[in-house]
Amino acid sequence: MCGIFGYVGKKEASKILLRGLKAVEYRGYDSAGLFSPETGIIKSAGEVKNLVQKTKGVKIGNDNTWGIAHTRWATHGNPNETNAHPHSDCLKSIFVVHNGIIENYQEIKDRLILKGHHFKSETDSEVIGHLLEDKFKKEKDTLKSITATLKELRGTYGLAIVNKKEPERIFFARMGSPLVIGLGKGENLIASDPASIITSTKKVIFLNDGDVGFIEKKKYKILNSKQTSVRRPTVKLDWEEEKLQKAGYKYFMMKEIMEAPEVVRASLRGRLITNKGDVKLGGLEDVRNKLKGIDRIIIVGCGTAYYAGLVGKYMLEEYAGIPVEVELGSEFRYRKPIINKKTVVIAISQSGETADTLEAIREAKKKGALTLGIVNATGSSIARETDAGVYNHAGPEIGVASTKAFVSQLTVLALLTIFLGRQRRMSKKEGMVIAEELEKIPQKIGEILKKNQEIRSLAKKYLKNRDFLFIGRKYNYPVANEGALKLKELSYIHSEGCSAGEMKHGFLAMIDKNFPTFAIATEGSTYEKTLSNIEEIKAREGRVIALANEGNGEIKRLANDVIYVPKTIELLSPILNVIPLQLFAYHFADLKKLNVDKPRNLAKSVTVE
Repeated sequence: MCGIFGYVGKKEASKILLRGLKAVEYRGYDSAGLFSPETGIIKSAGEVKNLVQKTKGVKIGNDNTWGIAHTRWATHGNPNETNAHPHSDCLKSIFVVHNGIIENYQEIKDRLILKGHHFKSETDSEVIGHLLEDKFKKEKDTLKSITATLKELRGTYGLAIVNKKEPERIFFARMGSPLVIGLGKGENLIASDPASIITSTKKVIFLNDGDVGFIEKKKYKILNSKQTSVRRPTVKLDWEEEKLQKAGYKYFMMKEIMEAPEVVRASLRGRLITNKGDVKLGGLEDVRNKLKGIDRIIIVGCGTAYYAGLVGKYMLEEYAGIPVEVELGSEFRYRKPIINKKTVVIAISQSGETADTLEAIREAKKKGALTLGIVNATGSSIARETDAGVYNHAGPEIGVASTKAFVSQLTVLALLTIFLGRQRRMSKKEGMVIAEELEKIPQKIGEILKKNQEIRSLAKKYLKNRDFLFIGRKYNYPVANEGALKLKELSYIHSEGCSAGEMKHGFLAMIDKNFPTFAIATEGSTYEKTLSNIEEIKAREGRVIALANEGNGEIKRLANDVIYVPKTIELLSPILNVIPLQLFAYHFADLKKLNVDKPRNLAKSVTVE
């Protein structure tokens, strides 16, 4: 979950390192640090801006052309300056930044202390530098020392390492934590995320698990897990630098919510065949025939991606007629799932690096399942390790709370529903209805976004409340959960999502005049049932904010407040209905003067278990 960045070239390294950290800060922001040969180690607690302040006034000479940097999301040890990276060995010669968890760090640490090593931090990461120091005494070669060190580590790691005895060279190693090389002109970079590289180059190499090597200003070397020199493919990123900027918005999250109409268009572009009621998904062409013979789907995801998967379950079962299970990535591989060759396992992940989801895919492949990915990041681990898949094309998402990626995931799941449905029982007419409605979704999202100030006023009205319930049924049950998740992760208040039909099985006990409910009551097969659930809340003096379709006057009789959204078919209603919930959560947090892009204790890409 931490952000790693390294640079070697001709420019002033400290400036480039700080710029890279700012771009990757959404991966962790409780402390930050950098090392270059002239600045030495500089660390700070808190956000990268604090590190920037500490570097001001530091004398920079001609040797400041290489270095490594890190922004931390704490796992072992408090988020303070001492525990910030980089960490060094006792001799202040080897410097390490690490993303991941070293599971056996304590036994290594105990052994090294007996050898006379002195540790300064509480982190698991510090043992790597000291172990390297120990190995270097024997090997006299940094790359060989790294290889020997890695053999003793259990866990996950993305590493950038420098050794003063081998200047202008940055070493790297990857196991379960993403790393990417950026190839520039007379300069090369290493990072945990392409977002931090895009300002320097669009040419990147995605590293595989087991890869070790180094970069210099004009060359690089990669060894695979068998210690064989390899050439990995070079990929040209299609991200635009300006898309990583806030474009005048206070926070990336608002910018990304506002991008939803274009995100849906991008996810649909070149894929809809509306006049035939069908779709073309190029990423699935190689497995089209295999998909005809499947009899079961398991969707795996975490957090927001899990809720997208729940919506996909309703879509695929109702319109494609395939049994679907949705599993949390963190639970999937621990319960011995029953899988065979007629099972498809679909991984949903914005980053394509979510550790639990990636391990679920690996487990499924071992058992012979066909694996598919719905990911946003080109070249990511899940994109490379699945048999086939569909890219979201949502562009980079920087805000920790996922918004446009969720909308894109729902859009892709609707496309997949048409694709698999037309292979089975879905008629051309049904396919055309869904395709035609999908084409209208961007414009309808635009209409909802015009209500931004109205929703901000609503958030202000309920700002003093410390508890919220979100209810929905069928397709909008997962949306209720997603709305509750957004509010709790941004505002740190108690919010729960539940199926409206489950109110009488416990949730009603919480309802009183100080416990408002956000009820998703748009038209569909469960509309009348949802109205009855709202009646139950009102009978207990609960306040209700209703989400309803335009033209619905009936709802005003029951709800204290109403947000109106355009009508669409029930299958696609989650794509529209989630937008007001995202805006409500955003404004609720912003009015509380909280950092919307960087909620406490959370990071964007969960690359550790």
